[in-house]
Amino acid sequence: MEKILISACLVGDKVRYDGKSQYNPLIKELLDKYELVPFCPEVEGGLKTPRVPSEIYKGKVINKEGKDVTYQFNSGADKAVNICKYLEIKIAILKDQSPSCGSKEIHDGKFTGRLIKGKGITATKLEQIGVKVYTENEIEELLK
Repeated sequence: MEKILISACLVGDKVRYDGKSQYNPLIKELLDKYELVPFCPEVEGGLKTPRVPSEIYKGKVINKEGKDVTYQFNSGADKAVNICKYLEIKIAILKDQSPSCGSKEIHDGKFTGRLIKGKGITATKLEQIGVKVYTENEIEELLK
């Protein structure tokens, strides 16, 4: 069965910055076709849950308190890359709008709530090694 790396929050793990999950009910259908490998790059990079929200600004990841957390985001992304290489994962489903996992949109970096076109750190690094990244809004495409 083909493996998919998936944002842990989408399978119900409470790992988001606010300590909540983003459970997606299509997960049950995905399990019929794929082996899911849940992963949260922010937690794996050393950040706790809950945590101060972070956004990408001028190439760095800065939290709302002004702390540079780029290292932790890169560390988690590198671990995701290593897992995909080791397990030969070619598909990822990542939570859009996240500074780690966003593959279509991210926040503007100024904590205004405004979304812009862009990619998170993990999504970018996975695409660089040839992993096809989908958002939670594209799960139905994988189920066809």
